[in-house]
Amino acid sequence: MQFTNWFILLAIALMSVAFFCRRRGSAPTLAERARHLRGTRLIVQATLALWAALLTFERSLTSPGGVPFGLDLQPHVALGIALALASVGCLWSIRGRRLLRARRMFGAL
Repeated sequence: MQFTNWFILLAIALMSVAFFCRRRGSAPTLAERARHLRGTRLIVQATLALWAALLTFERSLTSPGGVPFGLDLQPHVALGIALALASVGCLWSIRGRRLLRARRMFGAL
């Protein structure tokens, strides 16, 4: 895939994050707003990390010597970087989803 397609894919992913992480109608407290902002930031970070992992993985498979941006890496090192980015992206996604959920009012019963 060309870089133009990769950037279009990134733009679509970020627009979908912006659509699904928009605020609710009521005016929440300052703590709730900060929690929502932190959760949205983590989801955006996860999107960027997963996009970079897919880009690195695809570039290491299609042209093993042509890792993005002219880096001279062995294919197994590039796959390790892609795996690390994917795992961090999954962790950020899980934590961000937890922060975006509504807090339980009476959870300690």
